[in-house]
Amino acid sequence: MKNVKKAIAMLLALAMLAALAACGDTKAASTEAQSEAGSGTQAADGAGADGSQTAGGDVIKIGVIQLAEHPALDASYEGFVAALAARGYVDGENIAIDFNNAGGDISNCTTIAEKLVNNESDLILAIATPAAQAVAAKTTTIPIVGTAITDFAEAGLVNDNEVSGTNVCGSSDMNPIAEQIDLLKQLLPEAGKIGIMYCSSEDNSRVQAELAEAVCDQLQLAWEEYTVSDSSMIQSVAESMIGKVDAVYVPTDNLMAEAMATVTMVTNANGLPCIVGEEGMVENGGLATYGLSYYNLGQMAGEMAADVLEGADISTMAVKKVAAEDCTLCINTTAAADLQVTIPDDLRSKATIIE
Repeated sequence: MKNVKKAIAMLLALAMLAALAACGDTKAASTEAQSEAGSGTQAADGAGADGSQTAGGDVIKIGVIQLAEHPALDASYEGFVAALAARGYVDGENIAIDFNNAGGDISNCTTIAEKLVNNESDLILAIATPAAQAVAAKTTTIPIVGTAITDFAEAGLVNDNEVSGTNVCGSSDMNPIAEQIDLLKQLLPEAGKIGIMYCSSEDNSRVQAELAEAVCDQLQLAWEEYTVSDSSMIQSVAESMIGKVDAVYVPTDNLMAEAMATVTMVTNANGLPCIVGEEGMVENGGLATYGLSYYNLGQMAGEMAADVLEGADISTMAVKKVAAEDCTLCINTTAAADLQVTIPDDLRSKATIIE
């Protein structure tokens, strides 16, 4: 009997230990669940990783890939950021911008594109054609807004410039090329043959060169192409035009924009005027342009990006373009004096003068 009582006591003790262990497990599970719930509540309240507050609880990640550093592309980025801020998307508050400059190196574009995609950017801004092509090759799902791109369809970025059909759209820097060649004729009425100088590896430049050639044909102006594939060729190619052409036309070419001072160092010293694609080139010695504002171009892209962030389907969008009447006449009067070019009063009166 005594042994039976001992056995019963032992069984009761074991049962009590099991119950206590179960209570401990339940309490631990409850504490873990509360911790997870607390973490979820914090995210819902909108505390981002950097402490910024956002409406949906997450900081919107915007990746930026810019081909190179020069005034036109820099202005595009500035316009983009300003347009987003005007729509309520401010870097460091509810968006985080990851800016990357490829330094003009196409291989860098590929590396940056991979990084931005792997970081799961919510939207990517691509500035210039090679930058957009690099990132479009890495994702078909992340919306890509491009700017400073001449022809999105020709570059293989969209199915059609009127309805994208892809995850890419943006604002085009297609120049008013006919008006620019007409400007050349007004400033240089005696010019009979034009040298068209551009980088052969840039799709946007080739498109503009072909359009310029067609305009020259219509105006019965002779022309000849002078192409470069890298910056080391620019000075020698510029020198090769001397004595062969009467003026030079340079479209909105990224490589040429970076090296415009090198071009005009040669051409201006040898009496060879350059009509160029944009204002930054005029500031670096080009004679004149009738061109668009890259800041405004960036603003257009920023507006499109804001629309996408607010739910618009980028695949249904049309590429935006700057109307010719919104372009600006710019003349470098120092270059004009060096080249002994007389600026007609009617052009001078409506031009932005750069000295």
